[in-house]
Amino acid sequence: MMETLEEENLIAAARLILRALDSNKKITDEAKKILVELGIRLTSMPNITATEDENEEEEENDGELSRIREQINSIQEKIMTWEGDESMIWECDPEEGKEYLKTVDEARKLAESLESLNLSKDEHVLLNNVNAVIQSSMARIEEEFRHMLVHNRQNFEPEHLSFRSSEDDGLDEHSIVSFGDDSVDDSVQRDSVSRGAEIFIMDLINPLVIPDLRIIASLMFESNYGRECSQAFISARKDALDDCLFILEIEKLSIEDVLKMEWVPLNSRIKRWTKAMKVFVRIYLASEKFLCEQIFGQSQTEPVSSICFSESSKASMLQLLNFAEAISIGPHQPEKLLRILDMYEVLSDLLPDIEGLYSDEHGYYVRTEFQDVLTRVGDCVKATFIEFENAVGSNTSNSAFPGGGNHHLTRYVMNYIKTLNDYSDYLNACLKDHDQAVNDQDSSYSPDTSPDKDHNDTENENSSSSPMALHFRSLMSILECNLEEKSKLYKDEALGHLFMMNNINYMAEKVKTSELRYILGDDWIRKRNWKFQQYAMSYERATWSSILNLLREEGLSNSGSSGSTSRTLLRDRLQAFYTAFEDIYKCQTGWSIPNDQLRDDVRISMSLKVIQAYRTFVGRHSNSISERYIKYTADDLENYILDLFEGAPKSLHSFHRK
Repeated sequence: MMETLEEENLIAAARLILRALDSNKKITDEAKKILVELGIRLTSMPNITATEDENEEEEENDGELSRIREQINSIQEKIMTWEGDESMIWECDPEEGKEYLKTVDEARKLAESLESLNLSKDEHVLLNNVNAVIQSSMARIEEEFRHMLVHNRQNFEPEHLSFRSSEDDGLDEHSIVSFGDDSVDDSVQRDSVSRGAEIFIMDLINPLVIPDLRIIASLMFESNYGRECSQAFISARKDALDDCLFILEIEKLSIEDVLKMEWVPLNSRIKRWTKAMKVFVRIYLASEKFLCEQIFGQSQTEPVSSICFSESSKASMLQLLNFAEAISIGPHQPEKLLRILDMYEVLSDLLPDIEGLYSDEHGYYVRTEFQDVLTRVGDCVKATFIEFENAVGSNTSNSAFPGGGNHHLTRYVMNYIKTLNDYSDYLNACLKDHDQAVNDQDSSYSPDTSPDKDHNDTENENSSSSPMALHFRSLMSILECNLEEKSKLYKDEALGHLFMMNNINYMAEKVKTSELRYILGDDWIRKRNWKFQQYAMSYERATWSSILNLLREEGLSNSGSSGSTSRTLLRDRLQAFYTAFEDIYKCQTGWSIPNDQLRDDVRISMSLKVIQAYRTFVGRHSNSISERYIKYTADDLENYILDLFEGAPKSLHSFHRK
């Protein structure tokens, strides 16, 4: 009450002074002196109050520092106990590990508290002590973090895919240069293993330790040791992904190593690569990204998981991509085409996966490298296919193909493009910029000699106009031209016609009985059917025209005997026929028509002409020819014709009738 009254009196006195100053503009020196002393007194009063507040704050700080000292001593004692044991804390007792983290977190919070205080120079020693404890603890925690990542790895090998492959396991050893292997029909097959793996998330780390790893990572980042944590994770996971490639049997090869490799071992490695690539991306990388998100979270503002994933997986991805790049810059050998298409298919199928896994700026490098390699492999496919066309066109022979059957070149090419058709989407993508040039080139090859000229401009109405289809038509024209050149190597004109008949028929049948029908079209098949029929007729004319002339009536009548037939001339004609038939039999039993239906058709056509002419000739002159001059019956000849074109030469000398 007294304090209030005194304060009121002071206020009243101050107001009187102010009114006096307002009314008296002139004051004496003594009054000024008193007022100055009053001002000094007033300004000194707040200073006294502030000093009291500071003293109170210092007392509070002293109390806080005393408490912090006690906590630091307690933390140091606990941590020194763990530091004295060199064994891994979490490996011995996970609960001890959690307690250790809790203690380190207390130290971190203490450091934050000290940093918020206005410390004297001497008191900074406390902060330095705490930071030293934290630094020592972080080194231990980083070691524990790395140890847990390494010793809790869980590798996985899909049971449905076998990565064990010998160097000669189903290899395509058939060179496009020779086209000389009878097993070519079985060798040109698509390798479908690249379709094996779909996206599958697995536990790359024992799920029981994931919570501890996440807590450790969080503490290290909160303690400003995020860089050390990230580097420890990246280092451990790089090694883990290297081991994944080892499980998938992917070797570390330089581009130079790949370029020097022979085709047989290289082929084996390409097959292994196509199997491994999808498994690695869709299982291992997908699981790796999930692991990063489990440990580091999915924050968009601090994309730690994205950085760690990109950095830990970069080396392994580049190892896989370097192999594909080496293949793309190597020689464009035609025998590699199917394998390179396998690689292109895998890369193309995985592009959306890669763009999803490496979607942000941190994955830009891997993402663009993948896209570039895909482009280069696609260019390699195009160049290799063009080289394949050139190899077909330039394939030469020094001697005629034995027996006139289906040439290895024909079989190889037709089975090859039948297999290539399975890659239609990918092959079209690679060839799309080259189709016009091929269209122009195709018109320069062998002109179509079909009688249906009105259809020439509409041949493609029922067929595909895709880039692949244009290339296939061009390739068929190239093949036909090459076969025509090979047919000229035969000394026997009839065998040359038989050779062309067989090979054109083989081409038409391969197209007609496969998906190639929808690529080349029905008109293409119709024209090839017409072509091989023309070759069949040319064969018959070249072989049988002269022998059938021996059975004609022209020249058999004696001019001086009123049209009577000379028995001697009849016998000579008949013996000449037998001799010619035996020569044909001996020769053409060694010729070959591999297609059963075509072989039967040709035999029937010959039988209708030859047997009918023979029966007519013998029947008309039966009274003039003694039975002992009849060497074969019509049924004998018909049976002998059935022996033709089996590819095994025979002789009729041992089958003469008695």
